[in-house]
Amino acid sequence: MPERIFNFSPGPAVLPQSVLEQAAKDIVNFNNKGMGLIEMSHRSKDFMAVLDEAEALIRELLAVPTNYKVLFLQGGASSQFFMVPMNLLGPGKKATYLNTGVWAGKAIKEAKAFGQVDVAYTGEPNRFKHVPTDDEYSVAADSEYLHLCSNNTIYGTRFPKFPDKGCMLISDMSSDIMSRPVDVSKFGIIYAGAQKNMGPAGVTIVIIREDLLDRCPATVPAMLKYKTHADKGSMYNTPPTFAIYCVGLVMRWLKEQGGLAAMERRNEEKAALVYQAIDATDFYRGHAEKECRSLMNISFNLPTAELEAKFIKEAAAVNLDGLKGHRDVGGCRASIYNAFPLEGVQKLVEFMAEFAKKNG
Repeated sequence: MPERIFNFSPGPAVLPQSVLEQAAKDIVNFNNKGMGLIEMSHRSKDFMAVLDEAEALIRELLAVPTNYKVLFLQGGASSQFFMVPMNLLGPGKKATYLNTGVWAGKAIKEAKAFGQVDVAYTGEPNRFKHVPTDDEYSVAADSEYLHLCSNNTIYGTRFPKFPDKGCMLISDMSSDIMSRPVDVSKFGIIYAGAQKNMGPAGVTIVIIREDLLDRCPATVPAMLKYKTHADKGSMYNTPPTFAIYCVGLVMRWLKEQGGLAAMERRNEEKAALVYQAIDATDFYRGHAEKECRSLMNISFNLPTAELEAKFIKEAAAVNLDGLKGHRDVGGCRASIYNAFPLEGVQKLVEFMAEFAKKNG
């Protein structure tokens, strides 16, 4: 195998080396059973132990209260855009949404099919460079919940603090879950596709307060009811066994790193290096406003599209891969999730300085 590159992809994203190595062994021979994990029955004792450990570690790392269920679902965060309002809204019910980017916009579109949606804030006029503070919007007293996307992979923004509006929060945390401590009790539902910070693509984590399970209208199909999966321990249908197993390995790794407080400090250190490189010269321009910059996804531009293309090409040639920005923003984007090594960030910063010197 060639030398591993530094993978700045926004997702599916880099995983810890130790997780990849262990998974490579267990996909062939799990627990010395003479068969691979993905060949095993999802109802076997061995896989049930995998599922139980993954849930227990998620609960431990996030300090999930006992009155919350942890579900392992499928369909990505995109399926949650409609499952949330399908389960919690209905005729005469209202929800409030904050539009801070593409994925929040998709959630808003889906929610409108199930109830009244109040878009209390939209960042569209300023190209989603900013997320709102509490004094920039209001939430109606009869709103069932306030929905937000905690971190925006495309535009490189995040909520440094979560809203405190006296209402139940629901959050898409796909791109920054497990990157910092979170007070789960402030949320009715937290959901996240695993493929950025928790594991490979294929499993979606949903953390839901138990009392919400009984709000679902009777007309909702069984597979789309949270209660169905909660009652069956995420085993109502065949779960994505390998993806869940990998999530468990990543949770073990996170615990070994010192937990979420330690991971937040590491993420702050890595992001600070890149933002310092951006701010040091007019050659690079960060997309997000400084007070709401993401620690996970750093979007930036160069003076011209031609220089951006050259930057991406030359970076890839020295094993700095996946730096092309999203088509909605253009430019470049460095995604530096939990498992992304500090060494890779340092090499990117060195490359940025050299490239600016040669082309500025």
